[in-house]
Amino acid sequence: MLYAIFCYNEEDVIQTWSADEDAATMERLQSVEKRLTSENKLGPVSRLHPTKTAKTLRKSGKEQFIVDGPFAETREQLLGFFVVDVATMDDAIAAARDLADANPGTGSYEIRPMMIYSPDRREK
Repeated sequence: MLYAIFCYNEEDVIQTWSADEDAATMERLQSVEKRLTSENKLGPVSRLHPTKTAKTLRKSGKEQFIVDGPFAETREQLLGFFVVDVATMDDAIAAARDLADANPGTGSYEIRPMMIYSPDRREK
C-alpha cells in the first residue's frame, strides 16, 4: 500500500535557518530516505518552494479563479512530501516518526493512504 506523508512546518521559522542548519536537517532526512530506499519502501520525495511562490486555483460552480498563495489558512505550511510503500498504516506512521525525529522544531506529518499513483510520465 502506498502512503503519502506530508511535511508541515512553520515556513517563517525554516527560512531563518542558516545554510549549515538547513544542510544538517537535510542530511538527517536523507539518512532516513537512504534507509527507506534500501528497504525498497521509498517513492517520490519533494521539497517545495515557499508558499509565497504558490498559486491556488479556486472554483465556485463553473467559475474558476487564481489566488496567490496556498489555499489553507494555517500557521504551518506544506513544505514537502514523501511517498512510502509499506504494508500497513502503522508502518507508515513509523516512517513518519523517523522523518519527524530527523526534522527539528515543531510541525506535523500528515499520513494519508493513496488511492491513485501515477509515476512520472515525462519522456526520458
